[in-house]
Amino acid sequence: MDFVSKRNWFFLLSFLIILPGVVFLVPPGGLKAGIDFTGGSSIMLQFSMPVDSEDLRLELTDFGETDAVVQSMGDDTFFVRTKELPQERKNALVDLLKARLSPDGVEVLSFDLVSPLIARETVFAAFWAVLAAAVGIYLYLWWAFRTVPSPFRYGTAAIIALLHDTMVVVGIFAILGQLLDTEVNTMFLIALLTVIGYSVNDTIVIFDRIRENILLYPNRDLATVANLSISESLGRSLNTSLTLLFTLLALLLFGGQTIRVFLWVLLIGVIVGTYSSIGIATQVLIVWEYGDLKKLWRKIRRTPATAPEAS
Repeated sequence: MDFVSKRNWFFLLSFLIILPGVVFLVPPGGLKAGIDFTGGSSIMLQFSMPVDSEDLRLELTDFGETDAVVQSMGDDTFFVRTKELPQERKNALVDLLKARLSPDGVEVLSFDLVSPLIARETVFAAFWAVLAAAVGIYLYLWWAFRTVPSPFRYGTAAIIALLHDTMVVVGIFAILGQLLDTEVNTMFLIALLTVIGYSVNDTIVIFDRIRENILLYPNRDLATVANLSISESLGRSLNTSLTLLFTLLALLLFGGQTIRVFLWVLLIGVIVGTYSSIGIATQVLIVWEYGDLKKLWRKIRRTPATAPEAS
């Protein structure tokens, strides 16, 4: 199959996928940050008696937590997010809810307290982690592909594919945050770093096949070598991705709520990472090799010829 000739369609598809996410990222949109980034408290409560979420909100308001966020998790279990809640005030809240809503008992499944200072440190640590990963990937690929012409292009193409995957995942969660109140937390960051690693791994599989075929067929042009390499790697990439997808789907169906965001990021990232290795990373090499951007720029700058004046 001629993948290279369809590179403009790949780029158009990626643009149409990324654009809505970029729109939702623009203020007043953006990612809906969890307490890991903003600071505050989160508590998971399970009531022994049936409880309505509106009644729970009213009790929280009476308690003074007017900005509390309540999310039903099913089976009379609720996730509650509030401002920073000290241990003593948390105990008082649980006692109040038990007395007014569930005399048979209220079980605290989890309780997390994050100060704003720790939240800011988490954001900075995540930024440096992503930056360090990107630099390390670039330098490694430059060194690993030093036996082929222009080895720095492979590192650059991999980073572009990595940014593509990151923008898709972040954009989708920006949309989910605005439409479904889906929050991002440290599990989101961990999953995002995992997606980066998976995306680069799938890209390296194809790039390594391109390197081998360049050395094996030195007289073939890069487009022919790229098509051959993608065809030879496609079965392995799809089998690996499908195996991982089935595992993630099983965890989504039977796993707990605490890792759901992590699993959704991985699920989206695996699909996008498999696509970007073929549709973005490899196609960037081709665009660079044949100077497509220079040709496009010359077409844009070219002025129409002036028609000769009539005598």
